[in-house]
Amino acid sequence: MTKTRLSELAKTIRSKNAGTDKITFDIIFREREAYETVKRSGAVSRDAMARLFGIDEARITDFVEYDPAYAIKFTILRRRPSGSPGDPDIFGAQQYAPLLDVEVETA
Repeated sequence: MTKTRLSELAKTIRSKNAGTDKITFDIIFREREAYETVKRSGAVSRDAMARLFGIDEARITDFVEYDPAYAIKFTILRRRPSGSPGDPDIFGAQQYAPLLDVEVETA
């Protein structure tokens, strides 16, 4: 098996605010084949994302594989509200970086 980085398979990987208490992550693919490969691999699952971000799985409020758009979306509860003292990223826009190097088993 070959391993390919998620950033090489997806056309878009991003994070952003989803209200004051949540950050949402979007992984969007150009081709159905890449999307299906990632889904089958288990590299981007609720459990895998909890491990990647070092959080309890209960902090993931939503996890959706949306076939019509070749997209995976998940949302996590923030440790503290957006903009509160100690919040490191008010817009949630810098939280996607760990996803870039996720390795996906490909054929």
